[in-house]
Amino acid sequence: MKDLKYLTAYIVPILCVIGIYYRGSALYLTPLMVFTIVPLIELIMPSLTSNLDAESKESKLKNKLFDILLWLNVPIIFSVLIYGLYTYSIGNFETYEVIGLIFTLGIVAGSNGINVAHELGHRQESWERFLGKILLLPSLYMHFYIEHNYGHHLNAATPEDPASARYNENFYAFWWRSVINQYKNSWSIQKRLLKVKDQSFYSIKNDMLWFTIIQLSYLLTIGILFSWMTTMIAIGIAFIGFTLLEIINYLEHYGLRRAKKKSGRYEVVKEIHSWNSNHALGRILLYELTRHSDHHYRANKKYQLLDYHENSPQLPYGYPTMMVIATIPPLWFLIVNKHVPQEMIELSKNKN
Repeated sequence: MKDLKYLTAYIVPILCVIGIYYRGSALYLTPLMVFTIVPLIELIMPSLTSNLDAESKESKLKNKLFDILLWLNVPIIFSVLIYGLYTYSIGNFETYEVIGLIFTLGIVAGSNGINVAHELGHRQESWERFLGKILLLPSLYMHFYIEHNYGHHLNAATPEDPASARYNENFYAFWWRSVINQYKNSWSIQKRLLKVKDQSFYSIKNDMLWFTIIQLSYLLTIGILFSWMTTMIAIGIAFIGFTLLEIINYLEHYGLRRAKKKSGRYEVVKEIHSWNSNHALGRILLYELTRHSDHHYRANKKYQLLDYHENSPQLPYGYPTMMVIATIPPLWFLIVNKHVPQEMIELSKNKN
């Protein structure tokens, strides 16, 4: 029964459906829950640092329930999205309802979409990676698959990685740098991959080209089926979705740096190069994404097996709470800067 705790992650799309059905102020139920109620609960919930023993890990690895819980997000997300867009297209929404709808569906696209896509994108089975790519579609961020797997995991906690926030860099400056450079990097990585395989730009192997076609087709289809104003709503949803991802990117590696060796190469990624959080509710809602240190240390590990490492830098609060704090730069610097290891601050100053 304890394994069913991850069903809690479905609270977000459930609240979204309730909000869309009742409309009005109910459309703010999801933002209220994610950015107010969850952070408040996390303040009183314990931080769980225990790890599974070898026998339990073997059992959980064989248990398909953990995979099914991820796969189910595909039909859930697209059903909720279609329901929301259809309801908007046939109804007369007040301005505050439109804003609530965009934020509500955007949170679903980010939490149950991009977050699950991140987990599936590391899987060995190609069809699971495909599901991961599909889950990135509502946020119009399909290039994340390429940049994250072939760029971020190689360059995390270095100046070369746009998704690693620098010490004393505020979230808003980071957002611009990360969004633009991740997209540019995705094309550079794709061209390099095509060159290695001796494929042309117009090859069927050009995922970035496919991502562009699929995303444009997605927006075009919404416009044809519903309305062009509904397409603008879909773009707003995508904006909220990938902005939530960028907030998480911001806090996952803020101020952390890998040392550069005499050879010019960086030291290997260790547990100390990602921020960790063991706050129980955030762990469950985000499918253990908050044990990010172990994820970067062993990227092929499934979410239910991730460990806590004592030497990993620890965030003072859970991910949902830290996401709120990240949007207030003075408060972020006041709370987080004192937790950044001094040696990494020095590396940041030396631009290593």
